Amino acid sequence: MTAGLTLVTVRAMSDTTPSITIVDLFTHDLHFESRETIRADQRRMTANDSDADRRLTVFHAETDDDVHADHWEKHPLADEAVCCLHGAIRLHFRAVNPDTPDDVVQLRPGQAAIVPRDRWHRFEVNQPADLLAVTVRRDTQLEKRTTSNEKTHS
Repeated sequence: MTAGLTLVTVRAMSDTTPSITIVDLFTHDLHFESRETIRADQRRMTANDSDADRRLTVFHAETDDDVHADHWEKHPLADEAVCCLHGAIRLHFRAVNPDTPDDVVQLRPGQAAIVPRDRWHRFEVNQPADLLAVTVRRDTQLEKRTTSNEKTHS
């Protein structure tokens, strides 16, 4: 899926035209920085403590292992937009009340879900998928999934 070159800067055509950066989104993230700039950076699954900016990440998922389906995840600093570009996934939201079932949302190409800030969620792959996610990754938490008490409904 990745191109031979992962990050390419195209030289300016004139002194008044800025350089253009072409980014392979399967290997790099886009960081939307607070000073209203965007920069590309090598993909990291964990964020630095100083990384408080929104990050756009695109990834390909063939199996549940590619989306850490065995772990719950939450982002305490910001909502997360999860967009399905190709394929199909299930987005699970852990029940707030232990006596209620988890909510499950099916995402197909062109659909997105907004995961509320600090809400535990996880993914499962229905069909190999290309996904796009935007959130603040700083302070993201992962928790190993236990199946004994989980109930789901769609």
